[in-house]
Amino acid sequence: MNDKKDKPAKKITSRQVVALAGVILLAALYLVTLVVAIVDQDNSGRLFLACLVGTVSIPLLIWIYIWMYGKLQGKHTIADLDLGKDPRQEEQTAETDDTQ
Repeated sequence: MNDKKDKPAKKITSRQVVALAGVILLAALYLVTLVVAIVDQDNSGRLFLACLVGTVSIPLLIWIYIWMYGKLQGKHTIADLDLGKDPRQEEQTAETDDTQ
């Protein structure tokens, strides 16, 4: 007999959807760059430049989206600019300040 409980379906967040779309777009850009390099058409320089701009701008736009999502939801995200700070440590110091 198998008594495994049914687990609820994992909820997919909008951040995960945006990240997956970014990965797919970047993979497509790299594929297009490879094909353009192999085919060597007249406009290959412009297509390469477009792929290069996309390689920089797509991750930047995803970062901005995740950062804005965190700000609007009041949550700490990986896109926050407090690189040297530990959010758990800040919560502990805030709690001790409130009790004093």
